[in-house]
Amino acid sequence: MDWTDNGIILSVRPHGETSAIIEALTLEHGRHAGLVKGARSRTLRPVLQPGNQVRLHWRARLAEHLGQFQIEPDELGAGIVMDDRTSLAALNSACAMAILALPERETHEAVYHGFRVFLSALEDIDIWPALYVRWEAGLLSDLGYGLDWDKCAVTGQTEDLSHISPRTGRAVCAEEAAPYAAKLLELPAFMRGTGQIGEGDIAKGLDLTGYFLERRVLWPVDKQLPDARERLVNELDRVGRL
Repeated sequence: MDWTDNGIILSVRPHGETSAIIEALTLEHGRHAGLVKGARSRTLRPVLQPGNQVRLHWRARLAEHLGQFQIEPDELGAGIVMDDRTSLAALNSACAMAILALPERETHEAVYHGFRVFLSALEDIDIWPALYVRWEAGLLSDLGYGLDWDKCAVTGQTEDLSHISPRTGRAVCAEEAAPYAAKLLELPAFMRGTGQIGEGDIAKGLDLTGYFLERRVLWPVDKQLPDARERLVNELDRVGRL
């Protein structure tokens, strides 16, 4: 059993004296783990960092085995964020969410491509917080729990959509939402691609995606949002980007 694919390193766990078990988000084979021999060598150590994009060759005797990875570097962007604690928090949160939410070995090409777009913007804090929120929304959608913000669930109108029902995941326009606003989740316009990012919009977006990721994806399998995501929220708050 063997295949070759593009992937993004999600995690690296030491195994024995010189090896490591890595998890990667691959284009065609989903979230996939494998053993890397010689992982602590001077050649591989800088390559095997979360967020790096690599070329993976996986081989095993049987499909259900852990198998071994041979790795070639592609785009090694992880080093760029190591000195920026806020960007590093974002990278760690995205990796943790992918590991927790994605079933192993299940293809999710849209999530992979969205992750790459997010990684490409990690040097610009004016851009990546919104991309991170949109990536989490895309993660929900690709797992079959997408939010319906095309039209108001009550009136059918497509304009002035301001809230999401926590029960149905469907949008509600401002007029209909007003009497029940305290019970609804706010929908920032930037998530629909219909407006600029306003003050507090990133926090609203994170609250929205976090609510549905927790209740629809994680709680049914006895999981909760990762600590890395909470650290990201705290970091964004620290630098005034929520």
